[in-house]
Amino acid sequence: MFTSTPLFVGGLPGGMEWAVILLIAVLLFGANKIPKLARSSGEAIGEFQKGREEVEAELEEMRDGADPTTDSDSDTTDASTDSTDSASSN
Repeated sequence: MFTSTPLFVGGLPGGMEWAVILLIAVLLFGANKIPKLARSSGEAIGEFQKGREEVEAELEEMRDGADPTTDSDSDTTDASTDSTDSASSN
């Protein structure tokens, strides 16, 4: 049987693991590009969160609009009873 082990056994990486990750990042990207990379990553995360909030707001509006006790439903029933009342009175 194949059993898989998690990448980080203790959960999140500790101090030494973060040092190794940082060293690899410096070697791959260079020390000058890491601030630019961090800035663009932060901007991307901000844009993602803004888009998620907009979608959540639209879904909330759709949920509120699908409520069966809205005013538009009562207006159509009032109009139909008014036309039958005026027809029956003639």
